[in-house]
Amino acid sequence: MKELSGKVAVVTGASKGIGAQIARQLAGNGASVVVNYASSKSGADKVVAAIVKDGGKAVAVQADVGKSADVKRLFEVTKDAFGRLDILVNNAGVFNFTALEQVTREDFHRQFDANVLGTILAIREAISYFGEEGGSVVNLSSISSINPVPNSVVYSASKSAVDAVTKALASELAGRKIRVNAIAPGMTATEGLAGLGVDDAAAETIGAGLPMGRIGRPNDIAEVAVFLASDRSAWVTGERISVSGGQR
Repeated sequence: MKELSGKVAVVTGASKGIGAQIARQLAGNGASVVVNYASSKSGADKVVAAIVKDGGKAVAVQADVGKSADVKRLFEVTKDAFGRLDILVNNAGVFNFTALEQVTREDFHRQFDANVLGTILAIREAISYFGEEGGSVVNLSSISSINPVPNSVVYSASKSAVDAVTKALASELAGRKIRVNAIAPGMTATEGLAGLGVDDAAAETIGAGLPMGRIGRPNDIAEVAVFLASDRSAWVTGERISVSGGQR
């Protein structure tokens, strides 16, 4: 039997990149998965189709995690589709790298609403759906939360807040058997990285200078997410695990 058989997971921001691979890995280990997306229905549908093709169970659900009504509907649909909830992966997030002089109020709220408020709202809603046996929450942080690079002040601050949310709620929810942990990826090959102008050649050059000789791949992150979602990590909560190949 697969280690997540009978479990149900919600993965936010799962239409591409790290979130898509986490959804596929959770499903590959037996979980039924809700593939959340904000705007890319086609991307989410592709993830669901891939999971179903491999023999898994999944549905795509649109919701903006920064909006309370959307988050409420996301978990209502999850219950209707699969009858329970065991795992929440808060992967949805946005970023914008810009110099301090170009930071705007609108951009601050866009990043904090998605990265921080969305994480809090999803956890707040999820706890009423976890059963008596509790559940596992996995938040996506970043190595930038403790080692920010130039032009990342808002993004790095938002991920530092995710770290604080993780620790605070791990303590608050432990009595309800709900574990809360965070994964902090290093530079990872995703559509978002390509959108920053880092093509394959540039990624290879950057990776060559990192301790393990390459940048990350979505599956590197997904494997750790599966561990944190599973009973193998039953005694792990409040932790921030860097998955960065030694990058700091």
